[in-house]
Amino acid sequence: MTPTGKFIRIVDNTMRDGSHAVKHQFTIEDVTAIASALDDAGVPAIEISHGDGLAGHSFQYGFARETDEAKITAVKKAAKKAKVSVLLLPGIGTRQNLQKAVECGAQIVRIATHCTEADISEQHIKMSKEMGLEVFALLMMSHMEEPPKLLEQAKLFESYGADAVYLMDSAGALIPDMVHARVSTLKNGLKIEVGFHAHNNLGLGIGNTLAAVDEGATIVDACVCGLGGGAGNAQEEVLVAALDRAGYQTGIDLYKIMNVAEEIVTPRMPRPQIIDKAALALGYSGVYSSFLLHTYRAAERFKVPPLDILLELGRLRTVGGQEDLIVDVAYKLANKKS
Repeated sequence: MTPTGKFIRIVDNTMRDGSHAVKHQFTIEDVTAIASALDDAGVPAIEISHGDGLAGHSFQYGFARETDEAKITAVKKAAKKAKVSVLLLPGIGTRQNLQKAVECGAQIVRIATHCTEADISEQHIKMSKEMGLEVFALLMMSHMEEPPKLLEQAKLFESYGADAVYLMDSAGALIPDMVHARVSTLKNGLKIEVGFHAHNNLGLGIGNTLAAVDEGATIVDACVCGLGGGAGNAQEEVLVAALDRAGYQTGIDLYKIMNVAEEIVTPRMPRPQIIDKAALALGYSGVYSSFLLHTYRAAERFKVPPLDILLELGRLRTVGGQEDLIVDVAYKLANKKS
């Protein structure tokens, strides 16, 4: 395939998915500095909210340092050109949360469900359209179903009025052949745009994203420095360079986004995004990437290896929203050990 300058829209997730990596402790100063630099680099859309979406601030998902409203307001003020995006998971975020986000400046909402539960999103998509938002509908954990089933779910999103459907590799468990098959099936079966969200637990964040755009995905997610859940996401500065080399256009200044990585984001990272054995186990076992830090906490509390917890979570086919099972699994493993 010859791209011939085809435009790929990148939605920056550094402060949303990256929220997991910093334990949701971004300050308003952090948010302002990152958003301003991303906007100056030409990033077209910046996502901001708790890592688990609007209203994720909780004992279950982790308490954030700042409110969603304060962070959205800060990004909107700092970003002169980029659109402001928020994430909403039905069952966590509500109409009231979304309305407040809109009042603070949100222009895009991304509504995410498990890859077999698109039907729970109908009222959320319709109310978002009524609010005048651009709506992306996200199928999480898309490695868990085959392409025909994913298309069936994606068509529900389309029928509810979504502007685009995303495949989310939430566990970083997909390999390029699986991405090719899934994205091409959606591209051929839908009339709306197709997007892709990669995690790097198998080291394939960039490769999988390139596979997605080669099959017709026109919107993709990335994080500066790869900052995100698990081993992180597709690394934005690398993705911009790779897409440029492949003949695609992003509108993002490569040199400026590299500077954002080294001068703005790296100093704010608690640790580098690496593929250690626990992160690798996420991808290999197909476990939700944001489970990683929760698993480390449970492993320390119950004195069991993180790897054992992750492998058991994979065997149980856990999905996003089941964070409480991490403690349950760790407790049972500790008792079995004793």
